[in-house]
Order: sequence, then structure tokens, then C-alpha cells
Amino acid sequence: MDNSSYNYGICGVYCGQCPRGNGRVSLFAGELKRLIDIVRFEYLKNIPEIPFDFDNFRKGLEWFHQYGNCKCAEEKCPFGYGKCAQEKGLKSCLECREYLACEKLKYVRETYPFVIDAYHRVQKVGLEKHLEEEEERAKAGICMMVHLQRKCCKSIKIPPPPWLEENK
Repeated sequence: MDNSSYNYGICGVYCGQCPRGNGRVSLFAGELKRLIDIVRFEYLKNIPEIPFDFDNFRKGLEWFHQYGNCKCAEEKCPFGYGKCAQEKGLKSCLECREYLACEKLKYVRETYPFVIDAYHRVQKVGLEKHLEEEEERAKAGICMMVHLQRKCCKSIKIPPPPWLEENK
């Protein structure tokens, strides 16, 4: 089953709206690393009050730049999703009547609950029409981050550096 002509993961996540699938994670990590290197922030290594290891931070950015893209749309899913869909001759797990109960896809449904709506839409209009609609939504700037921020994001209060506190 060749999924290369589509911009979706076989699990049901539309890659064009995903920051990993559309390359934004890799792009932004690479750009941030480049800016940090240009501005020469390595002096932070010598400030004990900096609450993180600068070299590991740079390594993390490099890792996300190199490996931050999801490869589901262009290669086989690294998580093993969709194997049974392919065996059933389906292009996507969204076409399978067992999608909502599939134990293998439980993580996908819990992490990306909007795939449940996608499943129902595919059952109603078919996969091709659903993908056309998702492409239009992606072109309009709709991103799955809106859904994920509501569900997952936590505010983390980071204290200012001590030298900024002294000026108060």
C-alpha cells in the first residue's frame, strides 16, 4: 500500500496540520539553534545561575532539527500503526469499522482526540473527500496544535535570573 501521494499518517492524523508532520518542529529547532550559535550564547555555560545545561540544550535542538519530522506519510509508520489496515486493503485505519475500539490505536485516540471526529467524517464522506477537506483546512492555517494545547499544555513558571531580580 503506497501512502506517498497522501499527507496523512495511516493512524488517522493528518500530517499537514501536525507540526511534526509538516516539518515545523524540525525547521524551528534548526532555526533556534542557528540563532543561538550566531548570537554566541555559549557564554551562558559560565553562569552558574542558568538552570539548564547549555550544551545539552543545543544537542536537543540539533536532535529535533534532524529527527523532529514524523515519517509516517512517506515511510511505514514507525509505531506499527496500520499494519492490520494494510492487511485489510485499507489506505487508512480511519476506514476500519473497528477504529474506535482498536487497542493499538488507543494512544492515538487519547492523544489526538480529534481523530475520532475524523473517523466519523470518513465513515460519512469517504477517505478521499476527508483528506481534501483536511488539506483545505491546513491551507487555511488550521493546525492540530489548537486541540493539543487545550488538552496538554501546562503553564510553567520559570523564575527570572538572579541578576534581573536585583534591579527590583
